[in-house]
Amino acid sequence: MVEEAQGSKAPIQKIADQVSGVFVPVVIGIALLTFVLWYLVAGDLTSAIVSAVSVLVIACPCALGLATPTAIMVGTGKGAENGILIKGGEYLEMAYKLNTVVLDKTGTITKGEPEVTDSLTLGELAPDQILRWAAIAEKRSEHPLGVAIYEKGKKEYGQLPDADEFTAIPGRGVMAMVEGKAIYLGTRKLMLDQEIDLGMTETTIAELEDAGKTAMLMAIDQKVEAIIAVADTVKENSGAAIAELQQMGVEVYMITGDNRRTAAAIAKQVGITNVLAEVLPEHKAEEVEKLKKQGKIVAMVGDGINDAPALATADIGMAIGTGTDVAMEAADITLMRGDLKTIPAAIRLSRQTMRKIKQNLFWAFIYNTVGIPFAAFGLLNPMIAGAAMAFSSVSVVTNSLGLKRFNPYKN
Repeated sequence: MVEEAQGSKAPIQKIADQVSGVFVPVVIGIALLTFVLWYLVAGDLTSAIVSAVSVLVIACPCALGLATPTAIMVGTGKGAENGILIKGGEYLEMAYKLNTVVLDKTGTITKGEPEVTDSLTLGELAPDQILRWAAIAEKRSEHPLGVAIYEKGKKEYGQLPDADEFTAIPGRGVMAMVEGKAIYLGTRKLMLDQEIDLGMTETTIAELEDAGKTAMLMAIDQKVEAIIAVADTVKENSGAAIAELQQMGVEVYMITGDNRRTAAAIAKQVGITNVLAEVLPEHKAEEVEKLKKQGKIVAMVGDGINDAPALATADIGMAIGTGTDVAMEAADITLMRGDLKTIPAAIRLSRQTMRKIKQNLFWAFIYNTVGIPFAAFGLLNPMIAGAAMAFSSVSVVTNSLGLKRFNPYKN
């Protein structure tokens, strides 16, 4: 993937290609004009040929052609060394324009390894019975919260049987038949969809959510019997990485399917003020599209299967390398370390690479524009012109190689 990226063209390369397309015939025209004028004015065929050849040699656009690909090659290689895999030159170029980053919560800001913290009974069932049935109901779930409940039940009661029936309801929870009981386990929306009365649960749920926990309601035979709370811990560097992004002038959003209270509690821990809560998996891409329509250049960062459409929709999709293969396939940049500090590092690397490309293009143009008049007036012989032209290419390559000393993790 890195090799393909190193061979790809960034959009800025197209500008150099277009300039070269005009530049070459213009230079040939100048060389012919130089030859004709020298021959007519001086009457010396040798001087006319030498001056015309000098113009062609000093104007050779090698440096112009090397300006972008050398920087892209070194930049993508440097990214790979630092755990930032960039799929193409166009993504390396786009990253420096980013002004908005949307972070998925579970597995991106948080570790994605939630644990059961509370098991509260609302009826006559014992807490251990609630946890056992909940674990059986969630046994086939792939959602991190469901997995956490199953793992807790497995730890407490050993091997658990399969549910008689199981249905995952995306963004809401699960339905399962366990020992003849119809169990719904999930969000308020799930209960309301099934026309299950929430009773006097709101105060308890609010307290759990204000503590940054995700509260799930458990209904048995159409009656809410328990609340199970699960908490996910924030990654160590999440807060520092988000602060870095904000210092770089990048607006940070958090997107999650969690309710607003839980989302706000997690966002407060890491210093995020823009929160998109209660977003169903299939609507994440729509939220990203809304931000793009506001004129923002958006990066979406996620790790799960349900993040893939949003990753593909964003201007730049960044996948956490510790996540799913589907997310990495849909993304433009893969952050192998699973650490959010690689996001500002990727943006810094992009900005530095673009700075090098612009410096390269400047030097390539300066050599040609300054050298052509000297050559046309006979002040450069072809050998000196050849040396100057070679030096321009060497200076461009040397400038690009300077990226190897750049540390994207340092401000």
